[in-house]
Amino acid sequence: MTAPLTKRPVIEFRGVGLTYPGPPPVRALHACDIVVEQGEYVTVVGPSGSGKSTFLNIAGLLDVPTEGHYLLDGVDTGVLSDANRTGLRGRRIGFVFQSFHLLPHRSAMENVMLAMVYNAGARRGRGERARAALERVGLAHRIHALPTRLSGGERQRVAIARALVGRPSLLLCDEPTGNLDTATAESILLLLDELHRDGMTLVVITHDPEVAARSQRTVTIRDGVLSEQVVAA
Repeated sequence: MTAPLTKRPVIEFRGVGLTYPGPPPVRALHACDIVVEQGEYVTVVGPSGSGKSTFLNIAGLLDVPTEGHYLLDGVDTGVLSDANRTGLRGRRIGFVFQSFHLLPHRSAMENVMLAMVYNAGARRGRGERARAALERVGLAHRIHALPTRLSGGERQRVAIARALVGRPSLLLCDEPTGNLDTATAESILLLLDELHRDGMTLVVITHDPEVAARSQRTVTIRDGVLSEQVVAA
């Protein structure tokens, strides 16, 4: 009898914390444990200055924790060199930010292709992959448009396509609907729902309880302390 396949966690924090040196030292994230399984949709909530950004930066390999161990796809990131950590981030993590971060004088397709340049991917096939990523987010008809000619919702879809083009195992979203009106935000959330149904692992930082309610799990961070209890709005 064949044993069932087990999924390896995408994110695994083992006593992970971060203290910025002083004087005086600032404890941005207290030592915490959390596991995000492959294909999970997790939201992270908490007031401003609570430690959400610190959590995101550690999970996204932008900051190195000062205590504990962070395993990404089973890789202990604490033993990696800066170059290897950067390479792992480029291969395994896609980022979506509130402010889009698109180059204004590059087309939607060029913005998506640039993600592959930074990840040192092969030149051949970049155009096809960028086009496919834009089609995936419903922008096949806008591939040559500049960001200045796109609506806020369209710009966020380009940003999501850019995050997806490297075929990451984790999509980290920082307030992805924060700059959008209600109707446009709903269209982006529907897209995230669809990506989740297709098996993408999602971690979304949000202050909006309606966004948090769409996920499978909500983690709360308050005063640098992480818990699974949702704080009522």
